[in-house]
Amino acid sequence: MIVIPADIRATILERAREGDPDEICGVLGGEYEPDGKSRVRSQYPATNVAETPRTRYEIDPEEQLAIFERLENRGEETVGFYHSHPRGPPRPSATDAARATWPDRSYVIVSLDPLEIGSWRWRTGSEGQFDRERLVGD
Repeated sequence: MIVIPADIRATILERAREGDPDEICGVLGGEYEPDGKSRVRSQYPATNVAETPRTRYEIDPEEQLAIFERLENRGEETVGFYHSHPRGPPRPSATDAARATWPDRSYVIVSLDPLEIGSWRWRTGSEGQFDRERLVGD
């Protein structure tokens, strides 16, 4: 389960609307538990530097390192990541699964059509997979 306060969910939704037709992305900070409940305390918007931002996202590597440093300085952990699917469902695509690299972290996906937020945890194993997780407010 992942707990995301209403104000952070609203901020991410607004970013997704403003970023349309491109995918937006960012990092979620807070308290991370590998097999339990993670609690989001902050969100850090990032620049999508993908070659095809309408259908893919990629966080700028230098910006990602700076975000990780900010998280560490604030005593937070990396809870997960978020991005939008402006024209798709709030579930991971095949590309999302192929590019997932953070075991047991949450990948929050915002769909604009229909407007919905879903969360998935990346599980490693022989092939790796996303498991849907419960998303609750604070």
